Amino acid sequence: MSRTIDPHEAIDYIIKNAGKFANARAERVYIEEYRKSLKALLMQRSGQKVIAAQERDAYAHEEYAALLAGLREAVEVEEKLRWDLIAAQARIEVWRSQEATNRTQDKLAL
Repeated sequence: MSRTIDPHEAIDYIIKNAGKFANARAERVYIEEYRKSLKALLMQRSGQKVIAAQERDAYAHEEYAALLAGLREAVEVEEKLRWDLIAAQARIEVWRSQEATNRTQDKLAL
């Protein structure tokens, strides 16, 4: 099964989605960093004196659980974009290999 690969289409895809990937990564990193701040705020609001109890309350808080759900979604978006971009890069490499093979076959045919 031979499939014609248009390297320009793959490059256009990379260019079109690079910003989306950058935004997805920025969102994921922001959520990961905010998670630390949220934990500290929730520990502060806990009302507990013992650090371990404050931490337990923070981790059990619904805001923290919601943030983790958002982090899961952010990672999923980032990873999907990342693998799509890797696939586009692979298409370009396959096209290069096919073109090199075609040039070699053309030389041998002469």
